[in-house]
Amino acid sequence: MPSHDAIVVGAGLIGSAIALRLAQDGLRVALLEKNKPGREASWAGAGMLSPAPDSPAAIPLVPFGRASLNLYPQFVAEIEEISGRRGGYRGDGAIELVFSTDAERKLSTLIALHHALGLPTEPLPLDEAAKLEPALTRRAQAAAYFPYEACVDNRALMEALLAAASIAGVEVFPATAVRTIVIDDGHSTGVRTENGTMFAAGEVIVAAGAFSGLLEGIIPRLPTRPIRGQMVALKSQLPIRHVVRCEQAYIVPRDSALPQRMVTGSTLEDAGFDKSVTAGGIEKILSTARELVPKLSNAAVIELWCGLRPDTPDHLPLLGPAGVGGLTIATGHYRNGILLTPITAKLVREWIVEKRVSMDWEIFNPLRFAETEKVASAGDSVSSDEAPGNQTGRKFAHKQS
Repeated sequence: MPSHDAIVVGAGLIGSAIALRLAQDGLRVALLEKNKPGREASWAGAGMLSPAPDSPAAIPLVPFGRASLNLYPQFVAEIEEISGRRGGYRGDGAIELVFSTDAERKLSTLIALHHALGLPTEPLPLDEAAKLEPALTRRAQAAAYFPYEACVDNRALMEALLAAASIAGVEVFPATAVRTIVIDDGHSTGVRTENGTMFAAGEVIVAAGAFSGLLEGIIPRLPTRPIRGQMVALKSQLPIRHVVRCEQAYIVPRDSALPQRMVTGSTLEDAGFDKSVTAGGIEKILSTARELVPKLSNAAVIELWCGLRPDTPDHLPLLGPAGVGGLTIATGHYRNGILLTPITAKLVREWIVEKRVSMDWEIFNPLRFAETEKVASAGDSVSSDEAPGNQTGRKFAHKQS
């Protein structure tokens, strides 16, 4: 029976970062992944690093998003130094275009909200937007500039992080599907896999994303569910330096070399664990991308894919101790998993090693739904502004991990 100090279930960015931090503190860490490590939501995202809230429900996340964004440059530099691989971090900022007859009112509301949240978002005159990004449409009625935002090549960072974790001593177990969190006498003692193998450890951390709710042994079960997001990669000779977005979609440039790879998306679909790419979803993404940058009509489509975001009933993470000794939850980050990776790993490491945390994370208590019917009522359907393919209800900046 394998024995470790800590077991991390789920080898995405968050799980791998937690495993690295614990290994750096001298713990013997096992990182278990049901398929190939790093190939779920962390691989599928766009890599935007934006603490700006995309809906009223996301406002409580802003302090954590700001803290995590501040950690990112050093986090990526450390991973690159350990692994010898690039992470694709870019701090060029983002531009949001507003298309509506009341664009100026929407813009002033957004700026006021962001300033109240400590986010130095600025109004951007349309002629200045055209200077920053000459390929942008001239049909927008207003624009905002997010100079503090960044992006990362999440696939490259994922590979670098896994390499860094292995170098730090983390034992990575691919194709090791966990079925049950084993709990004895009020304390987690390890996990049991689908084939019956037992991994023993004094600490278990669940970071299995949308699949966390399938794990047995945790009472009540974690209220996570998958929300599908379809994506398109384009290749174009257009030089685009900033992340460009509107309420419906976004374009994220991967690097500055021409021809340039651009990641664009995405949909919000309650489709269970179905990872199908659909004609309707891709059509909607490409239509909005062309609206933002008309000349992308000539861009080559080089990849189509989708991922499953780990949602919760209130769209906030499940983060912290689970009411059982030795069991910590770090899942349900929905559309912010890539952004929140450094701060999540920092807080979980503090909790396990020091039994304290440097930020109050009680709002993310994994047990907050235990005594209500909210899980059942919210789990049946996506709210009206998040119905499959419908993104027009976004109140604030459109953002995807």
